[in-house]
Amino acid sequence: MFPTQSMGYDRAITVFSPEGRLYQVEYATEAVRHGPLAVGVKAADGVVLAGEKRSPHALADLDTLKKLLLIDDHVGCAIAGLHADARKLIDQARIQSQINRLSYDEPISIQSLVVNICDTKQLHTQYGGARPFGVSLLVAGVDDNGPQLYTTDPSGSFWGWKAAAIGKESDVVRDFFSENYKENLKLDAALNLALKGLLRSEDLASLDAKEKSKTIEIGQISTTDKLFRILPQDEVETILAAL
Repeated sequence: MFPTQSMGYDRAITVFSPEGRLYQVEYATEAVRHGPLAVGVKAADGVVLAGEKRSPHALADLDTLKKLLLIDDHVGCAIAGLHADARKLIDQARIQSQINRLSYDEPISIQSLVVNICDTKQLHTQYGGARPFGVSLLVAGVDDNGPQLYTTDPSGSFWGWKAAAIGKESDVVRDFFSENYKENLKLDAALNLALKGLLRSEDLASLDAKEKSKTIEIGQISTTDKLFRILPQDEVETILAAL
């Protein structure tokens, strides 16, 4: 992917290659592609996120690892890439959400929140002495415009999606979503589609329902209550057993 003759252009984030590429940004994108898989599906009445937790060591406690995190009552996110980088961005997003509530007495719109995150990511692609954030986020929530699902990448770009995947094997899952997504899905159907996409991961294929429930995190938000909820493990196990 990175020819030897071009390697001299990856020593600083501020140096473009002759082809107009920033190799440090591409390296950060590679960190995302090697991260555990996360998926999101937007329904007519809500949004579903699901993600795979990967243990760094056989003795690590999976309960201490978080794939999905709450940003505000009406918005949550899934992580693919470097979790340390994600923590910084999510902390900033939480602060921005509270600033919006204090300033305007209303929840922040999902797109405004995503733009704020991506502004920070973009700044780290143009100044010396910094490196790009090696993480992508799937941001899901409900605001005045209805259910919203966005991805952010290390370059600072963002896109809105009907169904999306980030991390390892995300290309395979996106193809699956392209073939199986239908307009005006209900939340339950979106949950089934998201899990079927997530379970296409080779790392999850050989696990039984009990092991999968420890490895998979599911979050969802409905237009009815507009509260993002990360499901407890026993509820995840029940859902997976019924698939």
